[in-house]
Amino acid sequence: MSLDELRTLIAANAGRDDLPVDGLFLSRTDRVTAPTPLLTGPVVALVAQGAKCAVLGDRTYDYRAGQYLVVSVDLPVTGNYTQAGPAAPFLGVGLALEPSAITDLLLETENGGRATRGAAHPGIAVSDASAELLDATVRMMRLLDHPADAPVLAPMIKKEILWRLVTGPQGAMVRQIGLADSSLTHVGRAIRWIREHHAETLRIERLAELARMSPTSFHRHFRTVTAMTPVQYQKRIRLHEARLLLVDRTHDVATVGYLVGYESTSQFSREYRRQFGVPPRRDAERLRRSTA
Repeated sequence: MSLDELRTLIAANAGRDDLPVDGLFLSRTDRVTAPTPLLTGPVVALVAQGAKCAVLGDRTYDYRAGQYLVVSVDLPVTGNYTQAGPAAPFLGVGLALEPSAITDLLLETENGGRATRGAAHPGIAVSDASAELLDATVRMMRLLDHPADAPVLAPMIKKEILWRLVTGPQGAMVRQIGLADSSLTHVGRAIRWIREHHAETLRIERLAELARMSPTSFHRHFRTVTAMTPVQYQKRIRLHEARLLLVDRTHDVATVGYLVGYESTSQFSREYRRQFGVPPRRDAERLRRSTA
């Protein structure tokens, strides 16, 4: 029953730009789509109808109605809708995960401080949604029709959703988002540095120092979380940033490549095409047409 109501609520509200709940987003599409590269941060995304696929490095995550995907850290993934149509569109709901909210929740529980660094977990996971998680999500969606109630009730329901995640099958992974000394938090510090300094030369020793690990341990933990090496991660970030710059007509291809860290225009164009399927100039023209 909760899944049926969730479908109805998403279908009725998808496309709204005035959702009264911070961090909540809705997805609806009537067609299967081609894989599209994107950057995602900590989030939980629950499917009410249809199916989706996310690829991170060499790992593939398929999830469908009644399942949710959790992302614990900023990651460059490739995603597409794999089951959708006019008669039965894909319907999904997502909620941004705030590390501080998870930290506060853990501090309220008697075992909140039990886990510290621990073992690293992959940055993405898929699980079946429990009846309790579905029920809380439906109650969150009902607030969209009662915006005056949202400021008071939404924080409580968000907390309940976090609790269902923390105590669910991916609880160990979700807890690491809010733990100051978790392996995920330390790797996340290095990830933020790469994102903020993607055009700079990457030095593993410096990243390992930021993560408070030995270079060998850092490399292992980083690959566990992101499914790629730090160099591969940096390359993905550079290419995503380049794509954003190319939409702006201010810079030509050679300049964009230089701005994101490439000294060779030919290498930039080659790696861009490998990642996005088309050369940068052609992709820029297509993106500009789609946003015009």
